[in-house]
Order: sequence, then C-alpha cells, then structure tokens
Amino acid sequence: QVQLVESGGGLVQAGGSLRLSCAASGRTFSTYTTGWFRQAPGKERELIAAIKWGTITTYYADSVQGRFTISRDNAKNTVYMQMNSLKPEDTAVYYCAAGPLGPGGLRDESQYINWGQGTQVTVSS
Repeated sequence: QVQLVESGGGLVQAGGSLRLSCAASGRTFSTYTTGWFRQAPGKERELIAAIKWGTITTYYADSVQGRFTISRDNAKNTVYMQMNSLKPEDTAVYYCAAGPLGPGGLRDESQYINWGQGTQVTVSS
C-alpha cells in the first residue's frame, strides 16, 4: 500500500509558477508509475503528466506541454511538478496518483490505484 500526500498548491497570478510535491510512503513507490491529474469545477478529471519509475519516460497532455515538468526523486520518495507560465484555465484541484505500470502505458488510467487528497491551485487573471 502506498500513501500519497500532495503539497505546494496555492494562489498565483497568471504567468507565475508553482511547484507541486507528492510525497509517498511505501517501499514499492520507487517502482510505480506516477501521474498528476487535475479536476476543475464542472469538468472531468484529466491526466496531465506522468512519469515512469525509471524517470526517463514521461507523458504530458497538450494543455501543459512546454509549461509543466514532472520529475521524481526516488531517494526521497517524492514526485514533483514544476508549473510555469500558469494560466487561469490551470485552476483546479491537482492530485497525484501512482501504481504499477499498466498495459496501456503511462496514459492507462486504470494503473493509478493509489491517490492523494489533492491540492488546490488557483491562477488569477
């Protein structure tokens, strides 16, 4: 069982930056794929970034490509997401999730079996 705790959310002006952290407990976390999801009010949850356990392979949704960077530090059992050039449409609750790599690759949402509680990101215009 892996427990995840997100931090780093907050209020920022458009064009600003935030770094989210996802701290994990559990020995198997270093072998898990980890993803960042977000859900805005009235919208479906979307996977915006993911990283394979070996840190080389990543995925980004088109909406964040070039602005967000996912990384992980296995020694600290932590995954980060650096968010730059934030836009008001990035406002959402951000969740990290993790699980063993599924057959569909990083975008296979069924593999994300452990979830954090979420952290709010609000971008003002």
